[in-house]
Amino acid sequence: MNINNDKNTDCRHNEWFDTIVRRRGSGSMKWDAAADDDVIPMWVADMDFVAAPAIREALRRRVEHGIYGYEQVPDSYYDAIVRWFDRRHDWHIDRQWIIYTSGVVPALSATIKALTIPGDNVLIQSPAYNCFFSSIRNQGCQILETALIRQNGRYVMDWQDFEAKCAEEKTTLFVLCNPHNPTGRVWTPEELRKMNDICMKHGVKVVSDEIHCELVMPGHKFTPFAAVSEECERNVVTLNSPSKSFNIAGLQIANIICRNDEWRRRIDRIINIFEVCDVNPFGPAALEAAYNESEEWLDALNVYISDNYRWLLEYFGREVPQLKVTSLEGTYLVWVDISATGLDSTTLADRLLHDGHVMISAGTMYGQTTGRDFIRINIACPRKTMIEGLQRIVATIKPLIAKNQLMIKH
Repeated sequence: MNINNDKNTDCRHNEWFDTIVRRRGSGSMKWDAAADDDVIPMWVADMDFVAAPAIREALRRRVEHGIYGYEQVPDSYYDAIVRWFDRRHDWHIDRQWIIYTSGVVPALSATIKALTIPGDNVLIQSPAYNCFFSSIRNQGCQILETALIRQNGRYVMDWQDFEAKCAEEKTTLFVLCNPHNPTGRVWTPEELRKMNDICMKHGVKVVSDEIHCELVMPGHKFTPFAAVSEECERNVVTLNSPSKSFNIAGLQIANIICRNDEWRRRIDRIINIFEVCDVNPFGPAALEAAYNESEEWLDALNVYISDNYRWLLEYFGREVPQLKVTSLEGTYLVWVDISATGLDSTTLADRLLHDGHVMISAGTMYGQTTGRDFIRINIACPRKTMIEGLQRIVATIKPLIAKNQLMIKH
């Protein structure tokens, strides 16, 4: 399959994403976690693409200033956020609703702390991003899971179970992931509205993690939870950041956006108690360059990731059709059913690392039951790297599938 000849591919854009940069030995969590230099990492949500030209130029100017003291976030920072979401997502944010912080996970922990009391149930969709579990537990709350249903190759809500969990007396908060990590769902406005209707009926507040909001595949459209209706906007705390979409997670910048004055006051107080109220000089500069000057780069990125995904679909479909690949609507994280191997995801991940020299994420990280038969593969890398990684995965898995099928027959 020659994706490089696809009519949607622009040669200049290919240069942005096809270039392989050596990251091993650079302090990269993704690349330096494995002791073996031959391992291809396709696990943590970190892209192997050089950041957009405007971001690198903004950081160069900031570095050349030479002084990196305490940062006072400028008005232009808020203006960039407001304009971006207004233009790209038709969400009209008042700058007073914005609280900046160092990351979405600290923002989540602070929000849970501010809006719950110890012992409350915090509801999540399972499988769920692994840090949701620790953030909830660390605030003294109880994790309550509503399992998503796999239907025709994609995940949907179990509305009856969702409402039953919201109706429990101790359930006070629902943490939504939109787009959803790890299943790749981009929730529709109708689904988001129904979630909020149920939550409001039972007095449940919504926290929407929208960190992957710009990573959406062709044919799908991201809708901020708060942009669905005024009722949604009044009942949600939104967490977002340019970190995933523009590959600047190490710059530690994120935003909490909340219309409700009382909730925002409580969250801001916890942000200060947790001491995550200050950011470094580079995060705001990068955010402004991302939102003001890097939209073309982002659009090209989504095309490139979509092409990577199509390559994976064709290759797996030809070589290991027994693996069931979940439809990727958003993010760059592919959720794959590996039950045909006869191994649970933790065992398979270990086998892939030691035999295949490729590192993926075991599904059990995202739910002991709902993730047992799945692995998560990060395809946000140059196509040459991805192809080599996928070939290693197939070479390791193919004999396992054959062995398992033989055992089933006997």
